[in-house]
Amino acid sequence: MPCPPPSDELVFFVNGRKVIERNVDPEGTLLTFLRKNLRLTGTKYACGGGGCGACTVMVSKNDPVSKKIRHFSVTACLVPICSLYGTAVTTVEGIGSIKTRIHPVQERIAKCHGTQCGFCTPGMVMSMYTLLRNHPQPSEEQLMEALGGNLCRCSGYRPILESGRTFCMDSDGCQQKRTGQCCLDQEESASSTPGRRNEISTKLFSKEEFQPLDPTQELIFPPELLRMTENPEKRTLSFYGERVTWISPGTLKDLLQLKVKHPEAPLILGNTSLGPTVKSQGQFHPILLSPARIPELSVVTKTSEGLTIGAGCSLAQMKDILAERISELPEEKTQTYQALLKQLQSLAGQQIRNMASLGGHIVSRHCYSDLNPVLAVGNAALNLVSAEGTRQIPLNEHFLAGLESTDLKPEEILESVYIPHSRKGEFVSAFRQAQCQQNALPHVNASMRVLFKEGTDSVEDLSIAYGGVGTTTVCAQKSCQQLLGRRWNELMLDEACRLLLDEVSLPGSALGGRVEFKRTLVVSFLFKFYLEVLQELKKLAKLLSVPDSRRYPDISDRFLSAIKDFSVTTPRGVQTYQSVDSCQPLRDPVGHPIMHLSGLKHATGEAMFCDDIPVVDRELFMVLVTSSRAHAKIISIELSEALELPGVVDVITAEDIPGTNGAEDDRFLAVDEVLCVGQIICAVVAETDIQAKRATEKVKITYEDLEPVIFTIQDAIKHNSFLCPEKKLEKGNVEEAFEKVDQTVEGEVHVGGQEHFYMETQRVLVIPKTEDKELDIFVSTQDPTHVQKTVSATLNIPINRITCHVKRVGGGFGGKVGRPAALGAIAAVGAVKTGHPIRLVLDREDDMLITGGRHPLFGKYKVGFMNNGRIKALDVECYINGGCTLDDSEMVTEFLILKLENAYKIRNLRFRGRACRTNLPSNTAFRGFGFPQGTLVTESCITAVAARCGLLPEKIREKNMYKTVDKTIYKQAFSPEPLIRCWNECLDKSSFHSRRTQVDEFNKKNYWKKKGIAVVPMKFSVGFAATSYHQAAALVHIYTDGSVLVTHGGNELGQGIHTKMLQVASRELKIPMSYMHICETSTAAVPNTIATAASIGADVNGRAVQNACQILLKRLEPIIKKNPEGTWEDWIEAAFEQRISLSATGYFRGYKAFMDWDKGEGDPFPYYVYGAACSEVEIDCLTGAHKKIRTDIVMDACCSLNPAIDIGQIEGSFIQGMGLYTTEELKYSPEGILYSRSPNEYKIPTITDVPEEFNVSLLPSSQTPLTIYSSKGLGESGMFLGSSVFFAIADAVASVRRERDIAEDFTVQSPATPEWVRMACADQFTEMNPGSVRVASIQSATCLVQ
Repeated sequence: MPCPPPSDELVFFVNGRKVIERNVDPEGTLLTFLRKNLRLTGTKYACGGGGCGACTVMVSKNDPVSKKIRHFSVTACLVPICSLYGTAVTTVEGIGSIKTRIHPVQERIAKCHGTQCGFCTPGMVMSMYTLLRNHPQPSEEQLMEALGGNLCRCSGYRPILESGRTFCMDSDGCQQKRTGQCCLDQEESASSTPGRRNEISTKLFSKEEFQPLDPTQELIFPPELLRMTENPEKRTLSFYGERVTWISPGTLKDLLQLKVKHPEAPLILGNTSLGPTVKSQGQFHPILLSPARIPELSVVTKTSEGLTIGAGCSLAQMKDILAERISELPEEKTQTYQALLKQLQSLAGQQIRNMASLGGHIVSRHCYSDLNPVLAVGNAALNLVSAEGTRQIPLNEHFLAGLESTDLKPEEILESVYIPHSRKGEFVSAFRQAQCQQNALPHVNASMRVLFKEGTDSVEDLSIAYGGVGTTTVCAQKSCQQLLGRRWNELMLDEACRLLLDEVSLPGSALGGRVEFKRTLVVSFLFKFYLEVLQELKKLAKLLSVPDSRRYPDISDRFLSAIKDFSVTTPRGVQTYQSVDSCQPLRDPVGHPIMHLSGLKHATGEAMFCDDIPVVDRELFMVLVTSSRAHAKIISIELSEALELPGVVDVITAEDIPGTNGAEDDRFLAVDEVLCVGQIICAVVAETDIQAKRATEKVKITYEDLEPVIFTIQDAIKHNSFLCPEKKLEKGNVEEAFEKVDQTVEGEVHVGGQEHFYMETQRVLVIPKTEDKELDIFVSTQDPTHVQKTVSATLNIPINRITCHVKRVGGGFGGKVGRPAALGAIAAVGAVKTGHPIRLVLDREDDMLITGGRHPLFGKYKVGFMNNGRIKALDVECYINGGCTLDDSEMVTEFLILKLENAYKIRNLRFRGRACRTNLPSNTAFRGFGFPQGTLVTESCITAVAARCGLLPEKIREKNMYKTVDKTIYKQAFSPEPLIRCWNECLDKSSFHSRRTQVDEFNKKNYWKKKGIAVVPMKFSVGFAATSYHQAAALVHIYTDGSVLVTHGGNELGQGIHTKMLQVASRELKIPMSYMHICETSTAAVPNTIATAASIGADVNGRAVQNACQILLKRLEPIIKKNPEGTWEDWIEAAFEQRISLSATGYFRGYKAFMDWDKGEGDPFPYYVYGAACSEVEIDCLTGAHKKIRTDIVMDACCSLNPAIDIGQIEGSFIQGMGLYTTEELKYSPEGILYSRSPNEYKIPTITDVPEEFNVSLLPSSQTPLTIYSSKGLGESGMFLGSSVFFAIADAVASVRRERDIAEDFTVQSPATPEWVRMACADQFTEMNPGSVRVASIQSATCLVQ
C-alpha cells in the first residue's frame, strides 16, 4: 500500500492547552480523540449517533463574519477531528475538578441530586455550562432548550432542571413569591420550630451552600486562535488517513476548483447527516471537502424583498437570524419565517442544531426534513456557485425529487438560500407530529401557504408540501392548482381533502408503516390550516371593519383549541418527606437527604466507569459477529478473509471454548443453528476497535433457512410454541361467580416491549494474569458473582481464580443481571486464547439488537361484576413474548401472575400465564419484573367495568380495593392500611375531585382538545420469591488512623446504595461519613453475592453492614468504657495495641420467602410497597399528541434512609414507566430485524416529557419492623405508576368517543403513541380513504364553523 503524503498540522485547543496533530486520521471523531489520545474520559460514549448528548462538549470559535466568539455545544461522537482546525474545545474536565476547584454547574447538579448513575451527567453539565457562557442568567425557556438534546434514563430530569433553574433569572417557582412569601418557606419554618418532632420537609438541598457563578473566572478564548482568525490561513489544508483524505480549502475559489477535481466528494460541515450514515450504513467517501473556513458561506443579507442566509450557517444560527428578522418586520412579511422558526424549535436537540448546516439539511433532502416543506411552499431559492459562475434554482418539488434538470451539478455547491418575505393576504403555517414533542423525527410534517386575492377570501395561490409520506418531501402541486379561485370555505376544504388523499398516496407497504395514521395526518393538518387561516381572515376583517365580514363562517369557541399547539413549559413541583426526629443526633446521617457519594465525581467526569479504565498493556479489542437470520441452520463460517486484514489477531468461535458453551438451549456462541437475528455466532479480536469492526464485515456465514419463523405472541400460540409450563393461581369459584353477576365484560390488552436503554452499554475488560490461570474482570453488571461463575464454567477453571470488579454501573434496570455473564465469558475465552487483555464494548445498535428487554404481553380478561361496580369474578390469561431462549421468562411469568391482583380484593380469581418461544432475542429481567405489564391488564379491567356501569374508574377502584387485614390470592397475609392512606392522601394532595370536575368542564367546552385524569393505586411486592436470594454479606475494616473501609455485596447502579451503606455504617459506628470509604464491589472481598435487583439491595446489604459494624463496636466497648472522653482515633489505636481485630464480616441470612406452585400458596415476598399516582393530560384529537399537565405521587417509603435518593428513584422509575406506556415502541422488520436501534428511532422520555407539575410525597408516620431502620426498597415500584399517564390519556380518548357516540370499550394498546391516540379518536378524517371521501362526513366536520 503506497504511503500517503504528509498531512498538514491540525491545530486546535482543548481545555486551554494547544494540540498539534501531524498524523490525524480523517475518519476519527473528537470523542475518540478525547478518550483515547488525551485520556479525557469524562466525555462518554453512549450512542455514537449524536442522539443522547452523553458526549456533549463545548466548541468555541471566532466567527469571521460577526467578529465575535461563539460558544456552542456539540456531540463529540459526530464531530470529525479534522473539522476542529482553529477552534477551542472545552470538556467537563476543563471547567472544574474535585482535585482543584469545581464549577458552580458541577456543584449544583450534584447537590441538587441531579446525578444517579452519573453516565449522562458530564453531558448535562456541558450543555448547561455552554448555556451559561452565552447567557450567565438564562431564562427557563433557554434552559429547557439547552437540555433538550440530553437524555437521562435514571433521574426523571426534575432535579437536573432544578439545578439549572438556580442560575435562571426567573427561577422563583412559587406564585406567592411576589408577595414576599413562599409556601415552602412557611412549611420549612414550621418544621424547624423547637420541640416539634417528625415534621414534613420540602427541602432536599440548600441554595445557601452554592458558590456563585463568576463569568470572569472562565477559560479565555486562546489569543493564538484570535490571531489565526484575524489573519486566516488561505492555503488549502490536507489531512491524509489510511483510507480517507480530508481537504479544507481556505478560499471559495479553491473550494470550487476542488469540486471540479473531485465532483463526487461530499461537502462536510456539521456531519449530522453524513456521520450517522457512515456509521450505520457503512457509507464510504475517499475524499471529504470541508468548507468550514470559507466565510462567504456564512454571510446573511437582508433586503426589502427577503432574507438570504449562507448555506454554511448552522440551524441554531438560522434560528437566531429568523427570530431577529421577525422582531424587525411587520407580521404580514414574516409568515414563512415564523413557520421555519416553529419547526426549528423542535428539530433535533440543541447540539445537533448547533452542528447541522442549513445547506446540508436542504441538500440531504431527507424525507423527514422539517424545513424543506416550509422552504418549498415559501418559494425559497437556492443560490448555487461553481467555477463557471453562479445561478439560482427554485427549491421546489422538482429539486426535492432530485430531478437532474433542477438539481445541483456535481461541480456546484450551495452558497446561500434566499427566502422571500410573505405578502399581504398571505398565510403560511407548519405542522409536525412525532413520537414525542421534542428531539424526535416526525411521522409526518407539513407546510401550507395560501395567498388570497386582495380584499377577498378567494384563493390566488396555494402551496402544500408534506414530509414523512414518501422517499422525499412531497409537494401537492396538482391539488393546489385545482383549488385556485376557490373561496375559503367548507366546500373548498371538502374538495381539498379528496384531492390531497388522491395525490399524496401512501401504499400499504409505505416506508416506516403507520399508513392509516399518516393518511389521517395529511387531512388533519389541512383542517388545522383551514381553521388557522379562517381565524386570521376574521381577525383582519374585524380590524379593517369590513362590512361584509359575516361572509366568513363563525368558529365556535369549542373548536378554537384545534389551532393551538402544546407549548413547552419548565416542569415544577414539590417533594415532601418526613424530617428526622429532633432527638436524632446531628452526626447521624440516616433519614437526611445526603448527596450521592459520587455526585461531584459524576459532575466533573472523574467518576470512572468500566470503559474509562486506561488501556492495558498489549490490550486487544473484541467485536461480535451476529446472525442476520431469524431461524436458520449454519452451513459454514468462512473466516479467512477477516483474518487476513491488518491488525486482526483471531476470531473466537464455539470451538475455542474449553468448558461449557452456556446452556443446552442458550449458547453463548451459536453452534449449527441460529434462533434469532442478533444471536452471537463468533467474535473478532483485533488491535483496535476499528480493525475489529471492519473484520466483522468480512466474516462470511452461509445459512439455510428453517421453519417455522415465529415473531409474535399470536404466532407462538398458533404453533403451540412455549418456553415453560403454564403458571396458574386460582381462588374461589370463578365459573359459578360468573353465573351470578349482573354483567360480564371481556377484553384484550396489548403491552409492547421496552428497551433498557441504560446510558452505558454493555462492556467488559478481561485481564489474564501471568500465573495460575487467574483473571481480573472489570465489568458493568448487577451480578458480578454470576459473571464469575459463568466464566469459571466456560473456561473450566475454579471460581477462586476469577475476580470480578464493579466500581459503578451506568444504569442497569435488570438488563445487566444475566447478559454481562455471557459477554464476559466470550471475552474471557478470547483473553485466554490470545494471552492478551480483551476489551469488549457494545455499540448502542448492537446492544439493542442483542440483549433483549422487557417482555411484550398479550392479555385476555373476563370480568364479572354487579351494576354498582363490585367485581365478583376475574379471569385473566397472559402470554409474554420470551424470545428464543428461557432466560428469566419463567420467573417473570411467575411474578406477573403473583402480582396481577394489585390492590384489589376480588373473591373469585383465576390467573394464568405462559411464556412464548419466538425467534426474537431473549427478553430478560427489567425493572418491575412483569408487574408493569400485568397490572395494566388488571387496571384495564377496572376501566372497562367503569365504562359499562357508567361510573368513574376511581369509584370502581375504591369500591374493590383491599380495606382490612387480609390475604392475597396466594394466601400471604398483609395489612392494606398504608395502601388506603396513600390512596386518600393522593386524592387529597392532587385535589382530584375538583380537578375531575374541571376536566369535565374543559371537555364540554373543547371539541378537538380533550383532557383526561386518572388515579391508580399500587401494591408492589418487593424481593425475590426465595429465601436464599435475600442473603447478603459485608466486610468492614477499621484502619489505625481511624478511617473505615466498607465493602458489601451490592452494586452501585445509580440507586445510591453505596451512599446508603455509609449512612448505615455512620449510624452504627457513631462516626461521621467522612471517615468512611467504599472502593468497589469485588468478588474477592465479598464472595457469593446475590444480584443487586428486586428493590432489596439496600435492605439486605444494609443489614450485613449493620451486623459487621455492631460486631466491631462490641469489640470496642471495653476500650470506650475505659476512656469515654477519648476520640475515635484514640479508641482505634488502643484496640490495635490490645490486639483486638479491627476487621469484621457482617452477614444477613435473608428474609424468608417461598412459593408452592402446586398448592398455589406461600409467602413469596418479604413486604409490599404501597403507592398511588394521579396524572392529568391533554390530548390533541387531530394529531394524537398529548401534554402531561400534572402528576402527584404518594409513596409509602416508611422511614427513608435517604429521602433525596428515594424520591429520585420514584421520579426516575415513574418517568421510565411513563415511557413504557406512551412513547417507547419497538419496531421489527418482517424478517425479525429490530429497526429501533438508536435514540433516533427509539424514543425514551426527554426533558420536555416531564409533567408540567410533578409532585412526590413520601407517606409520613409509616413503619415496618421487618427492614433496616424501618425503610423500604423503592427501586422498581414507581415504574407502574407511570400508567396513571396512560389511563389519563385513555380517559381523554374515552371522552372523545362518548361525545362522538363510538363504543368506549376499545382494545387497550400500550404504548399510547400518537398513532394509537389519533386513530382511537375516530372521526371523519380517520375514515377517509383515497378516492372515497364522503362529502357528508367532511361537511359534518366543518359544521363546527357555522
